[in-house]
Amino acid sequence: MAALSSFGFTPSGAPQPGGVARSPKPPVSGERAALREAAEGFEAIMLRKMLASARASSFAEETPLTGGGMQQFQAMRDEHFADLAARSGAFGFARSIEASLAQHLPASEPMQGDS
Repeated sequence: MAALSSFGFTPSGAPQPGGVARSPKPPVSGERAALREAAEGFEAIMLRKMLASARASSFAEETPLTGGGMQQFQAMRDEHFADLAARSGAFGFARSIEASLAQHLPASEPMQGDS
């Protein structure tokens, strides 16, 4: 978990004190919320692939401590990190994707959270 804390995250996904603080997300339309969720999911997939590529280029030798169990643990840790990073907006891929695709949404839909 030291790798996560070096990026300003706690294991629960909340920013650490002194970490990168994110403002709360404003209320959005149903389509915009779905778009945001899809963009965050896409960012998580991109980050998982980047981490997998970085691990595949490792020059470490196979030892009993780097076998299948360790590889499974690293894959699970990478997935969790990618999900946390995507939800927090740490890399900004999801924000860029959402902003780009939101231009094609209708502007007249009522906002969620408005009463």
